[in-house]
Amino acid sequence: MSKTNNFVFWGLYIVAWVIFVGLSIEAGGLIVNFFFSLYKPEFVQNLYQTLDLTKMYKDSKLAFFGIYSLILITSILKAYLFYIVIRLMHKMDLTKPFNTFVTRQISQISYYTLSIGLLSYIARELAKDLMHYGFATDNLNQFWADSQAFILMGAVIYIIATIFKKGVDIQNENDLTV
Repeated sequence: MSKTNNFVFWGLYIVAWVIFVGLSIEAGGLIVNFFFSLYKPEFVQNLYQTLDLTKMYKDSKLAFFGIYSLILITSILKAYLFYIVIRLMHKMDLTKPFNTFVTRQISQISYYTLSIGLLSYIARELAKDLMHYGFATDNLNQFWADSQAFILMGAVIYIIATIFKKGVDIQNENDLTV
Protein backbone atom coordinates (compact mmCIF):
# COMPACT_ATOMS: atom_id res chain seq x y z
CA MET A 1 0.00 0.00 0.00
CA SER A 2 1.39 3.41 -0.93
CA LYS A 3 2.24 6.12 1.57
CA THR A 4 -0.46 8.39 0.13
CA ASN A 5 -3.18 5.79 0.65
CA ASN A 6 -1.91 5.09 4.15
CA PHE A 7 -1.89 8.83 4.93
CA VAL A 8 -5.45 9.25 3.61
CA PHE A 9 -6.62 6.21 5.60
CA TRP A 10 -5.19 7.58 8.86
CA GLY A 11 -6.62 11.01 8.06
CA LEU A 12 -10.06 9.46 7.64
CA TYR A 13 -9.52 7.49 10.85
CA ILE A 14 -8.88 10.75 12.74
CA VAL A 15 -11.94 12.38 11.13
CA ALA A 16 -14.07 9.39 12.19
CA TRP A 17 -12.82 9.81 15.77
CA VAL A 18 -13.64 13.53 15.73
CA ILE A 19 -17.14 12.84 14.41
CA PHE A 20 -17.64 10.09 16.98
CA VAL A 21 -16.61 12.36 19.84
CA GLY A 22 -18.87 15.16 18.57
CA LEU A 23 -21.86 12.84 18.19
CA SER A 24 -21.22 11.34 21.63
CA ILE A 25 -21.15 14.81 23.18
CA GLU A 26 -24.38 15.67 21.38
CA ALA A 27 -26.09 12.46 22.54
CA GLY A 28 -24.88 12.99 26.11
CA GLY A 29 -26.03 16.60 26.06
CA LEU A 30 -29.46 15.57 24.84
CA ILE A 31 -29.75 12.94 27.58
CA VAL A 32 -28.84 15.53 30.22
CA ASN A 33 -31.28 17.96 28.60
CA PHE A 34 -34.01 15.31 28.78
CA PHE A 35 -33.59 14.74 32.51
CA PHE A 36 -33.47 18.45 33.23
CA SER A 37 -36.66 18.84 31.16
CA LEU A 38 -38.36 16.44 33.52
CA TYR A 39 -37.02 17.63 36.88
CA LYS A 40 -35.84 21.24 36.46
CA PRO A 41 -37.45 22.65 33.29
CA GLU A 42 -36.54 26.26 34.14
CA PHE A 43 -32.85 25.36 33.80
CA VAL A 44 -33.14 24.00 30.23
CA GLN A 45 -32.36 27.39 28.61
CA ASN A 46 -28.83 27.18 30.05
CA LEU A 47 -28.07 23.71 28.67
CA TYR A 48 -26.54 22.41 25.48
CA GLN A 49 -28.88 22.55 22.43
CA THR A 50 -31.47 24.45 24.54
CA LEU A 51 -34.07 21.93 23.46
CA ASP A 52 -37.01 23.20 25.47
CA LEU A 53 -40.10 21.04 25.07
CA THR A 54 -41.70 21.93 28.41
CA LYS A 55 -44.83 23.29 26.71
CA MET A 56 -45.22 19.99 24.88
CA TYR A 57 -44.67 18.15 28.18
CA LYS A 58 -47.45 20.18 29.84
CA ASP A 59 -49.83 19.68 26.91
CA SER A 60 -49.18 16.01 26.18
CA LYS A 61 -46.75 13.74 27.97
CA LEU A 62 -47.21 11.11 25.25
CA ALA A 63 -46.11 13.52 22.51
CA PHE A 64 -43.19 14.73 24.65
CA PHE A 65 -41.88 11.25 25.41
CA GLY A 66 -42.48 10.08 21.84
CA ILE A 67 -40.59 12.94 20.22
CA TYR A 68 -37.81 12.97 22.81
CA SER A 69 -37.39 9.19 22.53
CA LEU A 70 -36.95 9.44 18.78
CA ILE A 71 -34.46 12.30 19.17
CA LEU A 72 -32.43 10.38 21.77
CA ILE A 73 -32.50 7.07 19.87
CA THR A 74 -31.35 8.64 16.60
CA SER A 75 -28.57 10.63 18.27
CA ILE A 76 -27.33 7.56 20.17
CA LEU A 77 -27.50 5.43 17.01
CA LYS A 78 -25.47 8.03 15.10
CA ALA A 79 -22.75 7.94 17.76
CA TYR A 80 -22.77 4.13 17.81
CA LEU A 81 -22.59 4.06 14.01
CA PHE A 82 -19.31 5.95 14.11
CA TYR A 83 -18.08 3.69 16.90
CA ILE A 84 -18.56 0.75 14.51
CA VAL A 85 -16.75 2.71 11.76
CA ILE A 86 -13.81 3.35 14.13
CA ARG A 87 -13.71 -0.30 15.16
CA LEU A 88 -13.72 -1.32 11.49
CA MET A 89 -10.94 1.08 10.58
CA HIS A 90 -8.88 0.08 13.60
CA LYS A 91 -8.97 -3.68 12.98
CA MET A 92 -9.09 -3.74 9.19
CA ASP A 93 -6.02 -5.11 7.42
CA LEU A 94 -5.69 -3.13 4.20
CA THR A 95 -3.39 -5.73 2.65
CA LYS A 96 -6.18 -8.33 2.92
CA PRO A 97 -9.48 -6.45 3.31
CA PHE A 98 -11.83 -9.28 2.30
CA ASN A 99 -12.49 -11.11 5.56
CA THR A 100 -15.54 -11.98 7.64
CA PHE A 101 -14.91 -9.24 10.24
CA VAL A 102 -14.95 -6.49 7.62
CA THR A 103 -18.03 -7.97 5.99
CA ARG A 104 -19.88 -8.13 9.32
CA GLN A 105 -18.90 -4.57 10.23
CA ILE A 106 -19.96 -3.14 6.87
CA SER A 107 -23.26 -5.00 7.14
CA GLN A 108 -23.79 -3.55 10.63
CA ILE A 109 -22.97 -0.09 9.33
CA SER A 110 -25.60 -0.49 6.61
CA TYR A 111 -28.25 -1.70 9.10
CA TYR A 112 -27.59 1.12 11.55
CA THR A 113 -27.50 3.72 8.78
CA LEU A 114 -30.81 2.50 7.39
CA SER A 115 -32.30 2.40 10.92
CA ILE A 116 -31.22 5.98 11.56
CA GLY A 117 -32.77 7.07 8.29
CA LEU A 118 -36.07 5.29 8.89
CA LEU A 119 -36.37 6.49 12.51
CA SER A 120 -35.54 10.03 11.43
CA TYR A 121 -38.16 9.87 8.70
CA ILE A 122 -40.79 8.56 11.14
CA ALA A 123 -39.86 11.29 13.63
CA ARG A 124 -40.09 13.98 10.96
CA GLU A 125 -43.54 12.78 9.90
CA LEU A 126 -44.66 12.58 13.54
CA ALA A 127 -43.44 16.14 14.14
CA LYS A 128 -45.36 17.33 11.05
CA ASP A 129 -48.45 15.57 12.37
CA LEU A 130 -48.03 17.16 15.81
CA MET A 131 -47.87 20.60 14.17
CA HIS A 132 -51.47 20.06 13.01
CA TYR A 133 -52.43 19.65 16.68
CA GLY A 134 -50.85 22.94 17.68
CA PHE A 135 -47.46 21.74 18.93
CA ALA A 136 -44.41 23.84 18.03
CA THR A 137 -42.00 21.42 16.36
CA ASP A 138 -40.14 23.77 14.00
CA ASN A 139 -37.00 23.73 16.17
CA LEU A 140 -36.80 19.92 15.93
CA ASN A 141 -36.05 19.70 12.18
CA GLN A 142 -32.31 19.78 12.86
CA PHE A 143 -32.49 16.29 14.35
CA TRP A 144 -33.95 14.56 11.30
CA ALA A 145 -33.36 16.81 8.32
CA ASP A 146 -31.04 14.22 6.76
CA SER A 147 -33.34 11.19 6.95
CA GLN A 148 -33.48 10.54 3.20
CA ALA A 149 -29.70 10.77 2.94
CA PHE A 150 -29.30 8.13 5.64
CA ILE A 151 -31.81 5.83 3.91
CA LEU A 152 -29.99 6.15 0.58
CA MET A 153 -26.60 5.78 2.25
CA GLY A 154 -27.81 2.66 4.09
CA ALA A 155 -28.91 1.11 0.80
CA VAL A 156 -25.58 1.89 -0.88
CA ILE A 157 -23.59 0.53 2.06
CA TYR A 158 -25.73 -2.63 2.03
CA ILE A 159 -24.78 -3.16 -1.63
CA ILE A 160 -21.11 -2.69 -0.73
CA ALA A 161 -21.52 -5.19 2.14
CA THR A 162 -23.01 -7.70 -0.29
CA ILE A 163 -20.06 -7.20 -2.65
CA PHE A 164 -17.64 -7.69 0.25
CA LYS A 165 -19.45 -10.88 1.28
CA LYS A 166 -19.09 -12.22 -2.25
CA GLY A 167 -15.41 -11.19 -2.22
CA VAL A 168 -14.86 -13.12 1.02
CA ASP A 169 -16.56 -16.18 -0.48
CA ILE A 170 -14.37 -15.98 -3.59
CA GLN A 171 -11.22 -15.47 -1.51
CA ASN A 172 -12.04 -18.43 0.76
CA GLU A 173 -12.73 -20.58 -2.29
CA ASN A 174 -9.46 -19.43 -3.84
CA ASP A 175 -7.55 -20.20 -0.63
CA LEU A 176 -8.99 -23.72 -0.58
CA THR A 177 -8.00 -24.25 -4.21
CA VAL A 178 -4.39 -23.29 -3.59
